[in-house]
Amino acid sequence: MINFLKRRFALSTKGAQNFVKAVFLTTALNLALMLPAVFIFLFLDDYLRELLAPTGNGHISIWYYMTIGILFIVITWLLARSQYHGTFTPVYEESANRRISLAEKLRKLPLAFFGEKDLSDLTSTIMTDNTELEHTFAHAVPQLFASIISLSFIAAGMFHFNWQLSLALFWVVPVAAIVILASKQWQRKNNKIIYDAKRDVSERIQEGLETIQEIKSYGNEELYLADLDSKLNSYEKELIRGELLSGALVNSAHSLLKLGIASVIIVGAHLLATEAIDLFTYFMFLIVASRIYDPIGDVFNNLAALFYLDIRINRMNEMTLLPAQSGETEFNPPNFDIVFDKVGFAYESGKQVLKNVSFTAKQGEITALVGPSGGGKSTSAQLAARFWDVDSGAITLGGQDIKTIDPETLLQYFSVVFQNVALFNTTVMENIRVGKRNATDEEVLRVAKLAQCDEFIRNMPKGYQTLVGENGERLSGGERQRISIARALLKDAPVVLLDEATASLDVENESKVQAGISELIRNKTVLIIAHRMRTVANAHKIVVLENGTIVESGEPKDLRNKQESVFASMVDRQMTTTNASPASNI
Repeated sequence: MINFLKRRFALSTKGAQNFVKAVFLTTALNLALMLPAVFIFLFLDDYLRELLAPTGNGHISIWYYMTIGILFIVITWLLARSQYHGTFTPVYEESANRRISLAEKLRKLPLAFFGEKDLSDLTSTIMTDNTELEHTFAHAVPQLFASIISLSFIAAGMFHFNWQLSLALFWVVPVAAIVILASKQWQRKNNKIIYDAKRDVSERIQEGLETIQEIKSYGNEELYLADLDSKLNSYEKELIRGELLSGALVNSAHSLLKLGIASVIIVGAHLLATEAIDLFTYFMFLIVASRIYDPIGDVFNNLAALFYLDIRINRMNEMTLLPAQSGETEFNPPNFDIVFDKVGFAYESGKQVLKNVSFTAKQGEITALVGPSGGGKSTSAQLAARFWDVDSGAITLGGQDIKTIDPETLLQYFSVVFQNVALFNTTVMENIRVGKRNATDEEVLRVAKLAQCDEFIRNMPKGYQTLVGENGERLSGGERQRISIARALLKDAPVVLLDEATASLDVENESKVQAGISELIRNKTVLIIAHRMRTVANAHKIVVLENGTIVESGEPKDLRNKQESVFASMVDRQMTTTNASPASNI
């Protein structure tokens, strides 16, 4: 049962155990809340019997009933207290653990996974979906199961007491339940539409915040707002339709339940007329009929809430079932040669990105990946760092297949500089220190100078203690790029991946930064990706990728002098465009 609850409600083992405990305590509390009715029944039964058929005592035992009443109050209070601490507190703890578990799961997923997911979508799963689960599990789901169990006990007792009146009382319950359950798929489908519409709105708002500069630059404010209004109107329309659908079904079920009161009145009157029951029994069933349908109605409300929750539970389970990367946490390679051996890879089925790619990037050498856009250069670099796992072939580092190495362990040996730099909303000093968390200020200053950061940093209001803003919004693209290079210098890892590392720099600053990069790559395994041919001028080996395959490879000079060389034609085209001398750099 625990495993079923874990799958059905996206719970941990402890969460499933706490759920069972919560259902038990809520059931006990529901039954305890019936004690006042039992108390009144016992008291009136004794009182009327004494009134109609005196035993000679002349009175009933008031102290006896006072003792029972106080005992019932104490039992109810103890159960209510236990139910609160056994339901609400564990739900909040489970919610916190679920968020941590999701974060840990995300930490184990391939890094390139995040490039395919919208930020607002992931945020919605971790925050909004968890909040909905937390709220519903605190106020609805345990109560749903507890109400079903407690009502079953009550119904069994009443059928034992008088089956005719009980049948008149409860026949409407399965009929009303059929109305709710028959619409289960319809409600789930409608809830999915509402959820997708809400996510579209969130994604559009997120996109607007991230691209507001481009929107304003091209005068697209009205177009963006019109599209956002359209999505908001669509979401509002679907939400109203969904609320009407759910409300109509639940209220229809509630209306059907009320027919039970009429049937109790009619059947009870007939039984009373035929002297099959006494007036007191008829009176008690009428009281029960006036109250019993409220908790049954709550069951239907909670059932509808559970249908609404299903889509969020499914998303949690999907996230949990994503294949995580794992491997050995101990890795001490004899060298840091990177070998691609017949590597094949596709981001999605039918769209092959790399096909039978084989090359070696040796330690102490610079291996440059060049070629037209979309040829597979960045993909190759990401695969080398195990951002994705290859579909066929193998990639080894120091002779060991990187699939067998834990990603976090593997990345300890990599310094990575990408064209798109991510900075944190903290000081310049701390942004550079990301490369090595325990680095001293002196170490940070040294790498900042090597990366040509020191001058512009000291011109900032608070120097190295200046806040850079959200994702470095107070810095230029070139300044962000140089801070990223400083990070990599600080980490000083044996393998260096440079993907358009100087693309945001002008020629003058690029020349300065090259000195820092030269320091960074000394005696290391270097994979460099660049479209500027001068960036790869000093490479030991060139690998030309086109349409996911290697079309040629070798030393720059050999490829430059080769007949019908793809690399030579790339150099010539670029030199012609920049009016530079073809022999000046290569």
